[in-house]
Amino acid sequence: MRTALVYHEEMTAARLLWEDPECEIERPERLTAALERLQQGGLEQRCLQLAAREASEAELGLVHSPEYVSLLRGTQALGTEELRALSGQYDAVYFHPNTFHCARLAVGAALQLVDAVLTGAAHNGLALVRPPGHHSQRAAANGFCVFNNVAIAAKHAQQKHGLQRILIVDWDVHHGQGIQYIFEDDPSVLYFSWHRYEHGCFWPYLQESDADAVGLGQGRGFTVNLPWNQVGMGNADYMAAFLHVLLPVAFEFDPELVLVSAGFDSAVGDPEGQMQATPECFAHLTQLLQVLAGGRVCAVLEGGYHLESLSQSVCMVVKALLGDPAPPLSGSMVPRHSALESIQSVRAAQAPHWTSLQQQGPARLLNPSTCSPEGRRPSVSPGGPGFKAAEAQGSAVPRSLLDQLHLYPTPPARTAAALTAQDAALVLPPDVLRPEGSAPQEETRAWARLHEALAQDTAFIALGKVLHLLNGILDGQVSSGIATTPAAAATLEVAIRHGLSHRAQRVLCVAVGQLDRPPDLASDGRNLWLNIRGKEAAALSMFHVSVPLPGTTGGFLSCILALVLPLAYGFQPDLVLVALGPAHGLQDPQAALLAALLRGPAGGRVLVLVEQRKTQREREHKRGVGEGEAGSRRAGSPMRGWIPGLRDHDLGRRQTPNRLSHPGAQHCDFWGPVSRRFFSRADKFLSSAALTEQSSSEKATSQPGQGLEHPRPERGA
Repeated sequence: MRTALVYHEEMTAARLLWEDPECEIERPERLTAALERLQQGGLEQRCLQLAAREASEAELGLVHSPEYVSLLRGTQALGTEELRALSGQYDAVYFHPNTFHCARLAVGAALQLVDAVLTGAAHNGLALVRPPGHHSQRAAANGFCVFNNVAIAAKHAQQKHGLQRILIVDWDVHHGQGIQYIFEDDPSVLYFSWHRYEHGCFWPYLQESDADAVGLGQGRGFTVNLPWNQVGMGNADYMAAFLHVLLPVAFEFDPELVLVSAGFDSAVGDPEGQMQATPECFAHLTQLLQVLAGGRVCAVLEGGYHLESLSQSVCMVVKALLGDPAPPLSGSMVPRHSALESIQSVRAAQAPHWTSLQQQGPARLLNPSTCSPEGRRPSVSPGGPGFKAAEAQGSAVPRSLLDQLHLYPTPPARTAAALTAQDAALVLPPDVLRPEGSAPQEETRAWARLHEALAQDTAFIALGKVLHLLNGILDGQVSSGIATTPAAAATLEVAIRHGLSHRAQRVLCVAVGQLDRPPDLASDGRNLWLNIRGKEAAALSMFHVSVPLPGTTGGFLSCILALVLPLAYGFQPDLVLVALGPAHGLQDPQAALLAALLRGPAGGRVLVLVEQRKTQREREHKRGVGEGEAGSRRAGSPMRGWIPGLRDHDLGRRQTPNRLSHPGAQHCDFWGPVSRRFFSRADKFLSSAALTEQSSSEKATSQPGQGLEHPRPERGA
């Protein structure tokens, strides 16, 4: 499945025709700079390119009043002074004779993207548009926004495609009050926004931008506002917001589609936001969203006014949508005190509405002090000296941070599966490599001396394949992999030691089941051992953490989001090893989710080791027949749906009228997703079909590959 990129050069036609320091930052170069960077990085060519169409007036009417649409239509015939006078009737808006055309193209681009994704022509995508839309209201332009692109796209998805649960994630630095007003009483749309707020002293200066604004009527709890009360929020703060607020609620809501109001004035260097999040952070955020809604993520450009920061961030989102590994996050991963206070306030406001936020987790344990809030930062006046200083500072920051950012090359192969003879009958898709090679006998024999169990023939052969695959991951020939072994504990220890002696500076090991930490493994800060299914929760040392396996799916999700991922991102490993040992107790989709979410912290370098199952029933479980992503399962097959308890029982998900089955809920097993799309995209990883058993005729014609070669100041959007 492909990533769509929707664009039209005529969206650059509208521009400011008079002097206005407040509005001059919303300029055509925002689009051209982003598109040029996509072209330079070879990303545009990898996408399904779609030319935007104009939205019809009937489509605009899904959100906007006929009178407002008629007013905008009339701007095409106005002169400059008339346009200036009309613009002055709105807050931070300018009109141009081509504004109506450009704004219809922007809406049409969002609709085309949604149609492409929901009809299966594309799996996800980005609409590169202007003017932005999230401030626009039913009968009013606002903050550079003319028509509400994302809101219209959501209404369109509901009416044309019958969707009943849509998540809108607004990571623009300004509050998208237009989207909030449109859906604040609608329980079928969950709207999440973080935004610069500063206790109400930042534009748009609205009380309803604060955390206690949770929606109206039946929509209470479906508006989630996370106000930032200080500038300078960075990667750690954005990640904490996703892990402790957005994702718990989003999993419970169970969306059928994710729409992103993708504003990049929240990125480093932008004078509007004055934040410190680097472009690669948006790749990680995008990856996290891809585990929702079967990966159906549609991003639509909103703000972003520092051209370099904007274009780099756009590239990072597109790379993530394409399935490329996200570059490691830079800087400390400890959230700021002010960010923790904001997160706490949102969780407290939303807890009555969401079961997932009622569980005690790290956000409660962090317990930021209740000291008085930081002093309120004075507003920056448009075009004034404060803005000029912020703009100068914003220009300097990217030279020190953005210049250090490299678009990491994608490994020649995304995924490799090192399988034993017992699994030789499994057919791998074309884009999953089955390396036939093995580590040299001498090297394998040297490592096998660590454990007597590795001297046995099958374990020895499996160890050689694991070492060969691990070398490929560490050398950049393959992004990630899965391997089976009859001796998981022993092989895991070898993998840790080999990784630390071969390029990896830090190795994170997530051991699930009856797998004990090697007693002589050094506690030197280079390896972090996290055991899930330990006897009790305990931090046995700074680098040895043990937790019981939660008894419910909701508890398991909470464990991943509130413990495993924060530890992983804080540790910043070069390699992640996930081992499923004896009695690991995970349902197959749970194991898939764990592995998919651990892609981010190590730049996609993840190796999963699976203890071979020996019973006939388990072998049949592993070889279950699949018939495509939307296919059915053979009668009697033990394949289960995608965590069905997640939505109805364990998380106490609230029911909305005429609830549909989850569109990503095609039956999903662990072996199928791992082998088919292992980590190339979290969405496919979680929803792809099971492996099929190879027929004798297919065996005769198959040709396995060799080695690891792959055949506005304070205003605006």
